[in-house]
Amino acid sequence: MKKVSLIIALVMSIAAIDMSNAQTTQKAHQQNPYTLVYEGAITENVKGKVNIYPVTYKIKEITIVANVYAPANFDSSKKYPTLVIAHPNGGVKEQVAGLYAQRLAEQGYITITADAAYQGGSGGEPRNVDKPANRIEDIHAMADFITQYKGVDTSRLGLLGICGGGGYSLKAAQSDKRFKAIATLSMFNSGVVRRNGFMNSQFSTIQERLKEASDARAQEAGGGKIMYMGDTQLTDKQIAALPFDLYREGFEYYGKTHAHPNSTFKYTKSSLMDLMTFDASTNMDLINQPLLMIAGSKADTFYMTDDAFNKATNTKNKELFLINGATHIETYWKPDYVLQAVNKLVNFYQINL
Repeated sequence: MKKVSLIIALVMSIAAIDMSNAQTTQKAHQQNPYTLVYEGAITENVKGKVNIYPVTYKIKEITIVANVYAPANFDSSKKYPTLVIAHPNGGVKEQVAGLYAQRLAEQGYITITADAAYQGGSGGEPRNVDKPANRIEDIHAMADFITQYKGVDTSRLGLLGICGGGGYSLKAAQSDKRFKAIATLSMFNSGVVRRNGFMNSQFSTIQERLKEASDARAQEAGGGKIMYMGDTQLTDKQIAALPFDLYREGFEYYGKTHAHPNSTFKYTKSSLMDLMTFDASTNMDLINQPLLMIAGSKADTFYMTDDAFNKATNTKNKELFLINGATHIETYWKPDYVLQAVNKLVNFYQINL
């Protein structure tokens, strides 16, 4: 009887936690029905102000969810410069990509940011596939959709990629000349890091990890369990002990201060077969559009921006802009750093779009 009572108490406790979590989620949705988690986010569409419009479209059979931000006093009979914005690895449109989409819409741009296929609120199975070809196609597809949107001036289409989305934006822009001006913020070269490790710390295990990825794909092909990377839960103490600012601050941003239920670090282990053979900085000479690359002066990821920037030898208009004192993750949310980045982006797009 005592054991039954203990089980009942445990079930009731779990139910109470679930109810509390549900109430918290419901309250958050009431405060922001668009589930945006950044400071100053739109909570309702108001006439005469920047408005947000959730949209869907298809990449082949996969449904993509996106948000379009329209500038204040938007008039669909007029033509507006327009920006495609690609989100970071593991991120979703409601986080930093949405923040920059809204801030740039406040400056008169139509903007769009979408959840990558297989990720966030978009469709695709298995979940959290993270292949470079998919992420690059996501960017092309955002351009496909937004260039058909009323009010868009297709001759003034720009691109902004953030973190991993920055690396994929560089690659997309090499071939997609619809983009007339290219910018990145805190660019992260996903393939190089997945292959060599952050700060080139995993050279010695490259072949071992490729074998594990190959085995994971074989298991998937045989109908077995999907294996994942990056789904380890860390304690605060473990997070504090991480050797790089990117990961310490990233766990805080994605796990606490700007957490979103659709955002996750995990990705399929089989994706490493594609990631580890990818390098965003190859063929940079194919970019002949104006190029702006922004990074924090204290970002431990800066070496990736620096490498890609130096390889962009065929554009006559390129600039590297450092935000003094900023780390990688701080460019996502810290008001002063965001303001500096937005002002620089606006100046760049005004000149080049």
